[in-house]
Amino acid sequence: MRSFDFTPYRRSTIGFDRLFEFLENANREQGDNYPPYDIEKLSDDRYRITLAVAGFSPNDIDITARQNLLTITGRKAENRSRDGSFVHMGIATRAFERRFELADFVRVEDADMKDGLLSVELVREIPDAMKPRKIEINGAAPRTLEAEAGAERASAEEEHAAA
Repeated sequence: MRSFDFTPYRRSTIGFDRLFEFLENANREQGDNYPPYDIEKLSDDRYRITLAVAGFSPNDIDITARQNLLTITGRKAENRSRDGSFVHMGIATRAFERRFELADFVRVEDADMKDGLLSVELVREIPDAMKPRKIEINGAAPRTLEAEAGAERASAEEEHAAA
C-alpha cells in the first residue's frame, strides 16, 4: 500500500494530530484478521462490535477501555494435546489482541458472550456543554436545541389536548 505524507496538512491545521496519527498507524498496520469481527450501527449514538471467539471462555478474554481506545485481548492456555490424537487442528485458539479507536465521548456500555460471539455495546454520550445551543439576544438564558425542541413538542401537545 502506498504511504502518504501528511506534513503539509499538519502545518495548516490545529488540533488534528490524533487524526493524522490514526491515519499513519492504520497505514502501517498490515495485521492479522484474527479474530474476525463486525461493527454494527444500531442507532445514531449506539454501536455494537461483535467478535467471533469460538473456543474462548469469558475468563480467557480481557476488555480494556481507555480514553479513545478499546482493547480486546484473548489468551487461552493450550490444552489440546499434540500427541497425535487430532487428525486435523483447524480451530484457531491462538492469542489475539484487537484495538479499536473510539471517537470522543464513546464509552463501553456492556459486553456479552453467547454462542462463541463476544458482543461489546458502545454508546456515544455528548456532554450538555458540547451540544449545540441557541443564544438568546439581550441576555436571556441559553438553552440547548434539544430542550427547545422538547418545549415546542410540549406546547403542541397542550394545544392538541385543549382542542
